[in-house]
Amino acid sequence: MDKHRFFPPHEGISLSDLSSLCGAELADSGFAGRMVSGIAPLSRADASEVAFAQSRMALPDLAKSTAAAVFVSRAMAAHVPQGVAALIVGSPQLAFALAGAALVPSMVRPQRLTTEAGVASTASVDASARLEDGVVVESGAVIGAGVEIGSGTVIGAGAAIGAGSRIGRHCHVGHAATVQHALVGNHVIIHPGARIGQDGFGYTPGPRGLEKTPQIGRVIIQDHVEIGANSAIDRGALDDTVIGEGTKIDNLVQIAHNVRIGRHCVIVSQVGIAGSTTIGDRVMIGGASGINSHVTIGDGVQLAAMSGVAGDVPAGALWGGQPARPMRGFLRDAAAANERAFARKGKKEVEEDK
Repeated sequence: MDKHRFFPPHEGISLSDLSSLCGAELADSGFAGRMVSGIAPLSRADASEVAFAQSRMALPDLAKSTAAAVFVSRAMAAHVPQGVAALIVGSPQLAFALAGAALVPSMVRPQRLTTEAGVASTASVDASARLEDGVVVESGAVIGAGVEIGSGTVIGAGAAIGAGSRIGRHCHVGHAATVQHALVGNHVIIHPGARIGQDGFGYTPGPRGLEKTPQIGRVIIQDHVEIGANSAIDRGALDDTVIGEGTKIDNLVQIAHNVRIGRHCVIVSQVGIAGSTTIGDRVMIGGASGINSHVTIGDGVQLAAMSGVAGDVPAGALWGGQPARPMRGFLRDAAAANERAFARKGKKEVEEDK
C-alpha cells in the first residue's frame, strides 16, 4: 500500500530542530542529527518517523517500537527501546500534533480540488462582489451580490456564498458548503457540506396553524474557527448566532439560532444545541450531547458524551448523564443502577435453577 499517496513525506527535519520546535528535551544528544520525515502510530512507525506514547497503556507498543523517535513523558522515558530516540515532554500528544504540523503541513489546511489560480471560468461571481487579490474560487462555486472575500481565501468547488456575506483572509470554504447571512473572520475553515446561516427552526401556533417566526439575524464566526463537514449553524432570529475565536466544531453538529459560543471551545460530533443557549469560553462538549434552549453553560465546563443538559451548568463543572448532573453523582447513580440490575438478574437465575 502506498501510504504516502495523499500526504507525501517531508524532506526531513533533524531531531535537534524538531525537539526545539515542539518544546521537547532530547534525552540522548547522540541522536540530534537523526532525520525524520513523517509521523505514524506507535505500532507502525518506522526508522524515518516519529510517534508518541501518551500513557502507560502504550507500553506494549513502545517496547516493540522501531520509530526514529517517540515523544514520551519523563516517567516513561526509561521504557523507550535502545536505538529509539526519546523526546521528553509534558504532553506527548500535544508535541506530536506540533510535529505533525511541521512534517505534514498539507494536513493542517484542507486541500483544493483543482489547481486553477484565481476565479475558475465555470464559477459564477456577481459583478458587485469584491474579491481581494489572491482569492481562489473553484469550479462551479457561486458568489452572490455584495459579497466580500479577503486575500488567501479559497472557495471550494460547488460552494455558495450568499449575498452580502463577508469572509476574511486565509479562510477555506469546502466544496458544496453554503455560507449566507454571515460575517466570517480570518483563518476560518469550513469543511465540505457545512451549512452556515440558513434560517433557524422557529414557529408560532396560530389560528391558521404554525406561523414562521422571523429569522433576520446573522451568523458571526470569529478568527481561527473550524467547522466540520455537514454541520449546520443557523442564523439568529432577531439577535445573532456567534461562534467565538478558536472554537473547533466537529462534523454533524447542529447549532440553532441565537446561540452564543465562547472562545476556544470544543464541540464533538452529533451535538445538538437548542436556540438562545449561551456557552462560555474553553467549554468541551462530548459527542451526541443535547443542550436545551435558553441554557447558560459557564466557562471551562466539560460535558461527557451523550449528556442531556436541561438547565444551567456552573463554570468549571464536570457533568454527565441524562439529565446531566455533576459527574461524581452520575457515576454513583450509574453504579447503583448496575448493582440493582445484577441483583435482579442473579435472583432470576436462582429462581430458574429451582
